[in-house]
Amino acid sequence: MEILIGLDVGTTGVRALAIDAASGSFVRQSVAEYDILTPKPGWTEQDPGAWGRASMRVLAEIADGIDGQVVGLGLAGQMHGSVFLDAADRPIRPALLWNDQRTGRQCEEIVDRIGAAELVRATGNPALTGFQAPKILWLRDEEPDHYAQVASVLLPKDYVRLLLTGDRATDASDASGTLLLDIARRAWSTEVLEALEIPEQWLPTVYEGPEATGVLRDDVAAELGLPAGLPVAAGGGDNAAAAFGVGVATQGQLSSSIGTSGVLFAPTDGFAPDPSGRVHAFCHALPGAFHLMAVTLSAGGSLRWWRSVCGDVSFDDLVAEAETAPPGSEGLVFLPYLTGERTPHLDARARGAFVGLTVRHDRAAMTRAVMEGVVLAMRDGLEIIRGLGVEVEQVRLVGGGARSRLWRQLQADVFGVPVHRTSADEGPAYGAALLGGVAAGVYATPAEALARVQEREDVVDPDRSAVARYEELHAIYGPLYQAMRGGMLSLADFADATADPAALRRR
Repeated sequence: MEILIGLDVGTTGVRALAIDAASGSFVRQSVAEYDILTPKPGWTEQDPGAWGRASMRVLAEIADGIDGQVVGLGLAGQMHGSVFLDAADRPIRPALLWNDQRTGRQCEEIVDRIGAAELVRATGNPALTGFQAPKILWLRDEEPDHYAQVASVLLPKDYVRLLLTGDRATDASDASGTLLLDIARRAWSTEVLEALEIPEQWLPTVYEGPEATGVLRDDVAAELGLPAGLPVAAGGGDNAAAAFGVGVATQGQLSSSIGTSGVLFAPTDGFAPDPSGRVHAFCHALPGAFHLMAVTLSAGGSLRWWRSVCGDVSFDDLVAEAETAPPGSEGLVFLPYLTGERTPHLDARARGAFVGLTVRHDRAAMTRAVMEGVVLAMRDGLEIIRGLGVEVEQVRLVGGGARSRLWRQLQADVFGVPVHRTSADEGPAYGAALLGGVAAGVYATPAEALARVQEREDVVDPDRSAVARYEELHAIYGPLYQAMRGGMLSLADFADATADPAALRRR
């Protein structure tokens, strides 16, 4: 049996997944978690070394427990993070993550230097705090001693690639989230790099997702128990790899992912950015393909936060309680802006809130409101995608939002369309494994890899009475952000002014 492995360097942990190359069926997986650092309000960081140690551990566990020949490896990972390396390839400081919000001033500088419209034309996106380009400028401004040591800048999965293969490489889908890629050309933008005075030699070589970027180093292969010379695919940013893994490849299809963030991924027939920048226009992991992407920053992350507040209770018990509450939670709405928001508000200083809370609302209603608020926020993005002329004919679910009955029903009811699952909705690692199969020559084309993706029979149809309730609720939900924005910004300023640095370091 020929085995393909996908490795996903996620926000809360790394996952390795082994599949049977012939059938695409699941064989084995291994997961290792690591911490997120929050040294200040709005800051999120991780130790790149933790990614490397966790990746080595799960790959070794996979290699030790499978009966077959491993023939290919693909990589996926959280997007936008900035790993700053010195000339000896050592991390200079902790990596800044995708949901880090410290770079507002640098985003303003980028717009001043390049122009808002020109930036969207070239990179498909406005200057957002989570992207890599403003993080590089932040290091220049705030940590000049560290900036002086920079020899290269990598994305999270590509730092792990460096450890595995010794190659500085990335793929077009992940590079799309740096704000440094000319999306239409699928190459680094000379115009943007020169305007921001960022040396192109700091950046890795850009490949298409199914291309091999190199092979596993001999010493690493021996340590892990994997074959020497194992080809490693460029892979994809987590959402592009996940979309590939559920067969979302052509316009009219849409993948919906609820992990830490919530993502709607809509392939497009060509490069067609949103002029307002409310949704991203990125490269797909498929060669020459593009997509629009709406991002809710704190989706499953909101439910994880709520569980931590509730104390000693499992996710399963919380969600079971939420199923007993009625659609609309008796007038309780949750705004999931716990780490700011991208789509549609592009506001790093947005804040979360329960609105409509009364003495009638118990934990069940509040949990349901959290989950409903996440899907209502994702609906905002769906409406923008539709407004750009991209009609959605089929929704395929991926990740945790696919495995929960309530998440599935909420998406069907709030989006107003049936939602589908595939036989392997394991997320980015599965798509990365399929991409690894193309890189290894196991599949002659990406289409042959996509043929391994099979739909399940359990389609979830919208409940028409619930659809009507959620249409009404979404009309109420939509204006709440604007009504509360002034108060949100004042509270964010208050939090910044009163933060206790010692307490934050202990978090």
